[in-house]
Amino acid sequence: MMLAIVIGLALLLLVGGFEMLLVLGLPALAYKELFYARLPDPAVVQKIVGGIDHTTLLAIPFFIFAANLMGSGQIARQLVSVVTAMIGHTRGGIGHVVVGGSMAFGAVSGSAPATVAAMGRMVYPEMRRAGYSEKFSLGLLVASAETALLIPPSITLIVYGWITGTSIAQLFAAGLGVGLVLGIAFAIFVEMQARRDNVSRSPRLPARARLRALWEAKWALGMPVIILGGIYSGVITPTEAAAVSVVYAILVEMLVFRSLGRADLVRITEDSAINTAIIFVLLAMGGLISFFVTLAQVPDMILGLLASAEAGRIAFLIAVNLLFFIAGMFIDPNSTLLVLVPPLYPVAMSFGIDPVHFGMVVTLNICLGMITPPFGLDIFVASSTLGKPVVEIIRGVWPFVVVNLIVLLLITYVPQISLIVPKLIYG
Repeated sequence: MMLAIVIGLALLLLVGGFEMLLVLGLPALAYKELFYARLPDPAVVQKIVGGIDHTTLLAIPFFIFAANLMGSGQIARQLVSVVTAMIGHTRGGIGHVVVGGSMAFGAVSGSAPATVAAMGRMVYPEMRRAGYSEKFSLGLLVASAETALLIPPSITLIVYGWITGTSIAQLFAAGLGVGLVLGIAFAIFVEMQARRDNVSRSPRLPARARLRALWEAKWALGMPVIILGGIYSGVITPTEAAAVSVVYAILVEMLVFRSLGRADLVRITEDSAINTAIIFVLLAMGGLISFFVTLAQVPDMILGLLASAEAGRIAFLIAVNLLFFIAGMFIDPNSTLLVLVPPLYPVAMSFGIDPVHFGMVVTLNICLGMITPPFGLDIFVASSTLGKPVVEIIRGVWPFVVVNLIVLLLITYVPQISLIVPKLIYG
């Protein structure tokens, strides 16, 4: 009964429009007063602070900073330019560039909202000129940015790895494979739409011109090479790769491209610090929630419920997808992770589900939540970036929600897809 009251309080705060800090924090503190009143207050503070006292989480502010630097400078534009030179002539042309460019930018940013903002400004006008409808153009821009949550370095995978203790490097390897699957699914849909609308295509560039485009983008391409090559080779850890990416972005943008000045660096640093603070406040509350979830033996309660219903692994995974789908419609990705992963992860392990595979299922659900109305974060980022009504963007997103659901079911019930790249790299 008391637990139901706490959950009801959280829902009431959510519906009331309170900040997620309060939606997560106040019910947790209320639970403490109701069930563990003798627990000293310093112990609660220790759990809040200790929750973010982890070296793995240092990668998050570095990758946020690097993404903002590249989005404001020339690295993002050059990545899109080289993708355009390579595949812009294919049927669907600029549509494939949106998918490929989002994956390329995701490989250096790890942030879906940053990808929406950067790609939207660069390619939306080109999509409209090529003959794509406004609805499809907006939907593709928003949906393609999801790949940034899978293609490493992914901030979502870092948070999942921190919560569960799963290897970040193996999660990055799995995310690369699953991200490619999602990108291919979007590309197939683009091809179908291009044939239906008879979309124009750009002329095929000569081999020399494509080689020149590669050479001109060498500094931009150096970023994913350093990040992914360094991590997968074992030379640097994901956290070290994040720090290197910041130094590399500053040197290239300020000294090579000269696209950013000192004032720009100060502004980007301030914005990155604010974004980092928002995430870490939520993570701190997540540490407290995880603590009480463990004390309340919530995973054992879920297992008991599944056992009484004679539900197995398949039913559990269906329940996981439904829970994340519903949560993604109303709360932000990090809060969804912090609320649902602590009680569900031990249950997944009891069913023998590989932690890396479960991480891919969770992250794909987070991707879906980013574009699912009414509160999909990327929808609002696209609206503010392009000045388009939210309702118009939602109309364009629905077909991609269906594509995403198909990929989600495939990844959920064929775990080998998630595990093939980690096995190839790490054995």
